[in-house]
Formats: sequence, structure tokens, C-alpha cells
Amino acid sequence: MPYNFSEFKKNVSDTEEWLSKEYRNVRTGRATPALLDGVLVESYGSKIPISQTATVSVEDARTLRIAPWDASQVKDIEKAVIDADLGVSVSTDEKGSRISFPELTAERRGALMKVVKDKLEHARISIRSERDRVWHDIQEQTKKGEISEDEKFRYKEDMQKVVEEGSKKLDEVMVRKEKEVMG
Repeated sequence: MPYNFSEFKKNVSDTEEWLSKEYRNVRTGRATPALLDGVLVESYGSKIPISQTATVSVEDARTLRIAPWDASQVKDIEKAVIDADLGVSVSTDEKGSRISFPELTAERRGALMKVVKDKLEHARISIRSERDRVWHDIQEQTKKGEISEDEKFRYKEDMQKVVEEGSKKLDEVMVRKEKEVMG
């Protein structure tokens, strides 16, 4: 009976998705609404994402416009963005808030690249620990006599191919983000 790698492949794919999502929250030279995904606004006694209280749109390459559905929440949204410490400036008018992203300095780009590389390392660690779990399972099945020695080593090669493919995809995601950050 062949070893089922489907769960392992799914976990590797989930790790790639996680990394892509994490990278969307890392600010580059361009303003995107995804940068505000982690910002929570105090609204009617609970904290909710900005996207559930307002429309977020891109005005230009370095400016976002937040138009709240309830005008009384303008100050709460402004406070939430300031408290999030995103390194942006916030100005408020009668229509909502304007978020301006300053030009990235070389020092800030370096700091962002450190964050990008740390997140990549977390993803790699996740894949390695998953690989170790699968390898342990294969060895246990070999001890029980469910898998022969030859199959064990063939499965190890198959498992390594999945790891290498997953690592290659993680590297591709990181290279794309690196180009964004370094401009």
C-alpha cells in the first residue's frame, strides 16, 4: 500500500499560503488596502477590522482613503491606524481619513527585508517539522512491517521531492517580495 502524502502536500501548500499572506502585511513603497488588514477599530464595543467598518481605496501609489460607513467612526478609525504604528501619517476630513505612506528609506528597507527573511525562515521551519513528522510515521510503519525497507527509502525520496518543491515555491514568494521592498 503506497504511503499517502496528501496531508503532507496540503500542509506544505498551507505554509506557502501563510507566507504569502504574511508578506501582504509587510509594507513596501506602494499603498495597498491589505496593509490595513491587521488594524482593528473599536466599534460599538468590540474590535473589528477596518474593512468591516469602512471602504478602503487607493488614491495614488502612496495614499489610501478610508471612507467609514458611519461618519461617527472617523475618529475611532484614525486612532486605530495611529495605534497600529504602521509608520504612516493620518489626516482626517469630513469624508474620512487619508493614510499617507512615506517614501521608504534605505534603513527601513533593510529592516523590512529582515522581517521578510524571518518570516521565510518560520515557513521553512514549519515544512521541516512536518517533514520530520512524516519521516517518523514512515519509520514507525516500517518497524511494524507495514512498509518494506525498499519502500521506506523510496518514500523518503518522494517526501524530499515535496520538501524541495515547497522550499522552491517559498523562495519564489520571497524573491517577489524582495523586489517589491527594494524597489
